[in-house]
Amino acid sequence: MRITVLAGGIGGARFLRGLSALLDREYPGSEITVIGNTGDDIWVHGLRVCPDLDTVMYTLGSGISEERGWGREGETFTVKDELASYGVEPSWFGLGDKDIATHLVRTQSLASGYTLTQVTGALCEHWQPGVRLLPMSDDRAETHVIVDDPSGATAPDGTPLRTAIHFQEWWIRYRASLPAHGFALVGIDTAKPGPDVIDAIMSADLVLFPPSNPVVSIGTILQVPGIADAVRTTPAPVVGVSPIVGGAPVRGMADACLTAIGIQTSAAAVAAHYGARASGGLIDAWLVDSTDAAEVPAIEALGIRCLAVPAMMTDIAATADIAAACLAIAGPVPASQ
Repeated sequence: MRITVLAGGIGGARFLRGLSALLDREYPGSEITVIGNTGDDIWVHGLRVCPDLDTVMYTLGSGISEERGWGREGETFTVKDELASYGVEPSWFGLGDKDIATHLVRTQSLASGYTLTQVTGALCEHWQPGVRLLPMSDDRAETHVIVDDPSGATAPDGTPLRTAIHFQEWWIRYRASLPAHGFALVGIDTAKPGPDVIDAIMSADLVLFPPSNPVVSIGTILQVPGIADAVRTTPAPVVGVSPIVGGAPVRGMADACLTAIGIQTSAAAVAAHYGARASGGLIDAWLVDSTDAAEVPAIEALGIRCLAVPAMMTDIAATADIAAACLAIAGPVPASQ
C-alpha cells in the first residue's frame, strides 16, 4: 500500500507515528510519502531552519522532545544564551545546540548547490524516519501574516497601519495575539512542486490530511501550483482528520488562523473549507471526534463521508486507531504493491 500524507509539524508528525505503527502491524511493506509544509521556513542567525520538516524527521526518528513536541530531546541552549548576551536578534526564536547541527548541515548543503529535497533526503538517511519526506517545494514560499503594525503606527486619520511579519514571529513572538487580517505566501507565484510531489499524490493508494493546521500547514501546501489539482484528480481516495475538537483546536492556534480567513472553528466548517471532491473540492471523507458527532449529518450533506471516532492522539496506540479509521472510511485499498 502506498499512502501519501500532507503534513505540518507536531500534529502531522504525531499522526504519522500512529500511521506507521498501524502499517507495520497490519500492512507490512507499505510505503508512506510525506509532503511537508515549508511555508514556516525561516533564516535565523544565517541558518536555514525548516521547522515542520524537522519535526516530522525528529519525531519519526525518535529524536524529538516529547515534552515540547518540537526540537531535540535532551537539548541545551548554550548558544542561544550566548547570543542573547550579545543582544543579537531574534531573541524570541531559540535554536537548541543539537538542533543547530541540523541547520548547519542544511545551510552548508544548500550553499553548495543541493536542493532542499536533496538535503532533506540526506538528513533522513541519518535519522531513518521510515517515510519518504518531500518538501512541498524547493522554491521559496514563505508564510507572512498581515497585522496592525505592532509599534502602534497609524495613518493621519488614525487608522492603524498594517504590515506583514513572518509567520514564525506572529506565532512564536506574539503567540498569535495580534489579530491576523490575512496571510501572504511570499514567492508562491513562481514556486513549483518539489520533485516527485505530484507523482506521490497521483500514484498513491490513499491520500491523507492529518489533523494539521488547515490554513498555514495543509493550506499552505495546497497553495503550491499543481498540488491542489493533483489532490482533486488523483484516483486515490482522500481522507482528512479534523484538527478541531469540540469547537477548539487540539493544539496550537488554528482558531486564530481560521478566524483570519473567515472560517468558523468547528469540524464541520473545516470540512466545508476543504470541500467534497465530488463537487470540485479536496476530500472524500472526514473523521471527527466523538464529541462532534452531532456535526456528522451536516458534513455528509456536503457530499463528504463522515465518521465520528475517538480522535485525540493521546498515545501511539490511540493514534493508530485513528489511522485505521481513515483506512476503513476510505474503502478497499490494496494490502500491498
